[in-house]
Amino acid sequence: MAHLFEPLSVRGVTVRNRVAVSPMCQYSSIEGMAGEWHLIHLGSRAVGGAGLVCVEATAVEARGRISPEDMGLWTDAHAEPLARIARFVASEGAVPAIQLAHAGRKASVTRPWDGDRPLADAEGGWEPVAPSARPFTEGWRLPHALTVAEIGDVVGRFRDAAVRAREAGFQWLELHAAHGYLMHSFLSPLTNHRADDWGGSFADRCRFVVEVVRAVRRVWPDRLPLAVRLSCSDWTDGGWTIEDSVALAQRLKGEGVDLIDCSSGGAVPGVKIPVAPGYQVPFAAAIRKSGIVTAAVGMITEAKQADSIIREGQADLVMLARELLRDPYWPLHAARTLGHAAPVPSQYLRAYSGLPQGTRS
Repeated sequence: MAHLFEPLSVRGVTVRNRVAVSPMCQYSSIEGMAGEWHLIHLGSRAVGGAGLVCVEATAVEARGRISPEDMGLWTDAHAEPLARIARFVASEGAVPAIQLAHAGRKASVTRPWDGDRPLADAEGGWEPVAPSARPFTEGWRLPHALTVAEIGDVVGRFRDAAVRAREAGFQWLELHAAHGYLMHSFLSPLTNHRADDWGGSFADRCRFVVEVVRAVRRVWPDRLPLAVRLSCSDWTDGGWTIEDSVALAQRLKGEGVDLIDCSSGGAVPGVKIPVAPGYQVPFAAAIRKSGIVTAAVGMITEAKQADSIIREGQADLVMLARELLRDPYWPLHAARTLGHAAPVPSQYLRAYSGLPQGTRS
């Protein structure tokens, strides 16, 4: 059986272990640009031994940001600061990844530590967009319902951002179709109320995600993996379900998607989610049984817990988020706990003398 520190090969890319840095918004960009904070934040996780390091949700257009401080890749100028990050992450033996995203109707809000509230135009806010003209919750901005032509334009923006990600040197691409953002809001019957070919039936609600995948896969090299993050359940009656996720995952595999990153929730507010350690792992296990590689994410904090997810065949990759904010060197510590060779950088070897050592490549 595979274990947490066994390499994972997907297409032409090999990840040195099964520990991945989940994309986590830092709300620290200026006009969408990556800065020194992002280089240090992501670079330290590569130094810390993670196998895959994923840049936060990166907007494919300016109005696709959650907050004005979100990362972006909607112009060529955004690519070089990100290329610097990709180069450093790769130099430390980790696979540089990036998540492309569009916030949809959950756009134009302040950063979480500034109140997490909608922004008016006078405060630098903007009109969000969505499949249907319904706000996320009371008091939030009313989104513009995308026309068919505008939908095509957004699909093209995902494609163009994928080209820039490729040119910047990223080796792994993820599309964000979770947490109530634009792609997810097309999928869920709770948020998609369209009566045309982009809403209604299951197939039509999936159409936007499928079209984005097709557009991206055409420009994303065959040798490089393509992943999709799904909210595998809306956790409420009448919403998107794990059965829907399994069916979509099978469809996406046929379109060239290699991995499903299994999260949940976010479509609508006020939903009670049974949060507990590893509470989303069963989603990854169910989708994996359908024949596609999966990643598990959500309250995975302990080395033995993460290792058991891999050993028991529940997922192929473990995405850590808050635990890696608390400890950038979690993979090195986990390797010690589990008795595996740790990918310790040469500069740090003096602190790990007498312990099993790995390789940075």
